Amino acid sequence: MSAMPTLFLSHGAPDTAVADTQAAAFLRTLAADLPVPRAILVASAHFERDGRVGVTSDAAPETIHDFGNFDPRLFEMRYPAPGDPELAQRIVFLLAEAGFDAEAVAGRGFDHGTWVPLLLAYPGADIPVVQVSVDPTRDAAYHLDLGAALSDLRGEGVLVIGSGSFTHNLPEAFDRIRQGIRVDVTPDWVARFVDWMGDRLVAGDRAALADYRRQAPFAEKNHPTDEHLMPLHVALGAAGRGAKGEWLHASRDFGVLSMDAFAFR
Repeated sequence: MSAMPTLFLSHGAPDTAVADTQAAAFLRTLAADLPVPRAILVASAHFERDGRVGVTSDAAPETIHDFGNFDPRLFEMRYPAPGDPELAQRIVFLLAEAGFDAEAVAGRGFDHGTWVPLLLAYPGADIPVVQVSVDPTRDAAYHLDLGAALSDLRGEGVLVIGSGSFTHNLPEAFDRIRQGIRVDVTPDWVARFVDWMGDRLVAGDRAALADYRRQAPFAEKNHPTDEHLMPLHVALGAAGRGAKGEWLHASRDFGVLSMDAFAFR
């Protein structure tokens, strides 16, 4: 079996699931260009744990509506994909073997960082899905190593997805959301960060990406907290040493949320 690529997807606001945006249109076509996975592992920005890595282990995970004040249709949506308890145990083993403190977590459903992009990309919900947590107290290098511990899964037919946001300044986004401005001019501080990150992902420059907080222009303005970028580092790490990024999609939501997506091979 050929090794699967890994992906970073910007999931955006929860209403990406029902919105008429470029990012939503891209996600609807994503699966057509990929091998069919036997399972999907998602590192979601909305599954945060400090210290110990969590791996969801339920056979039939629930759909979590972890947001408020969005389109009422979203609260009726479900993503009934099965879990994969056996795969969850395999992931815990791989992480432990690499020196991570990891455990299987029961009773933790699919957050919107998982079900929103998967609902669009894999609407049949017939592929097993497992989630792995990110740690908001740890840096990019830690998450690259976390991804690297999972790299064997690519050869086992597992599609590793990091689901976050290429930029994520929520106060700036909410200003536009309140005004109903979904399409807006991209500020220079967003464009410069996106260009820097994208160029280094395409080049596979892991050293710079691990140090993005210091090196990238406007890093802290685009990510006041960086949990939404850590799934990208998990996906890059899982692709294996020497992997480079392919820029699959680029668009903006509310002017300041960069909805870019990458594949790593």
